[in-house]
Amino acid sequence: MGKIEFGLIGGGWRAEFYLRIAQQLPDQFVVGAMFVRNFEKAEELRRIWGVKVYTSFEEFTSSGAYMFTVVCVPRDISMEYIIRLAAAGIPMLAETPPAPHLEDLIELWKQVGASARIQIAEQYLFQPMHAARIAVARSGRLGEISQAQVSVAHGYHGVSLIRQLLGVEFQNVIVRGQNFQSPILKGPGRSGPPVAKEVIQSTQTIGTLDFEGKLGIFDFVGDQYFSWIRQNRILVRGECGEIVNEKVAWLEDFDTPIYSELRRVDTGHGGNLEGFYLKGIMGNGEWLYRNPFAPARLTEDEIAIAESLARMGRYVQGGPSFYSLAEGSQDHYLGMLIAQAAATGEVITSQTQVWSPDYK
Repeated sequence: MGKIEFGLIGGGWRAEFYLRIAQQLPDQFVVGAMFVRNFEKAEELRRIWGVKVYTSFEEFTSSGAYMFTVVCVPRDISMEYIIRLAAAGIPMLAETPPAPHLEDLIELWKQVGASARIQIAEQYLFQPMHAARIAVARSGRLGEISQAQVSVAHGYHGVSLIRQLLGVEFQNVIVRGQNFQSPILKGPGRSGPPVAKEVIQSTQTIGTLDFEGKLGIFDFVGDQYFSWIRQNRILVRGECGEIVNEKVAWLEDFDTPIYSELRRVDTGHGGNLEGFYLKGIMGNGEWLYRNPFAPARLTEDEIAIAESLARMGRYVQGGPSFYSLAEGSQDHYLGMLIAQAAATGEVITSQTQVWSPDYK
């Protein structure tokens, strides 16, 4: 496959990830055109990134400068652009979530779900360490997976990892939840490190997802995203073994335990002069994940987003779906149910939605 040229709607914090990826990997990706409504913002993007930026949506869609468009705007307006792009016949990779509320998800599916060429840019399953864990969970080495505890990301991101690790799709689930507040020293955020000592309240959301024999446990506090002191945690249990963060244990036979570790392999340490980048993830003497974008210096989140772009390039040329509108809608729906259960104390059973193959 040749160079992937894509359009980009939006010019905010998240859109800059796509711009950096194209800048770091110019032989693989190029931003053919951007659309933002604000003229001053458009001028700034042209100056900093050297890309063509339109302030007219019609001019952007008629430019023909890309294979597909990335919709990278706030959730409250993303649905509008998804519908407009679908009407124009333009394939799209839409940032998470595809719409803000359940009613919007249903309406979006009714309008474009059966016809639009759309995928959702859910990146967590493509982050290198998570991709390695998913590979182990699907390898059969751990036996049938019965439980996944995920304390990594909020809402739909956390739910997507739970579904991927458990191997569940659109079946209904019993949801329970609760919130817990505790004090914490304010840490870094999107804008950088803290500038003074400040104690704030931190809200932890815990949810359980009972998939009739498979259990997902969602546990997250927003401070984890940038915190220096709040760590992420993953536990995956199967009948023959388990994953605990980076450690893996399984039974080769009934009385022979094997212990391994998921290890990041980076260059640039000590006397290594290859540059500084992630080569991949190894475990038990084999590659569980190889970085397809080495030697570019990308963060693991950027590697995952680049993977979504590469898969989208293959998708628009007839390749397989990799994270569909239906999957994105389901994960956001279940994430909202966890929030509802935690806020109200209700025990909630999910309902089959219009995007499910079992909907009647």
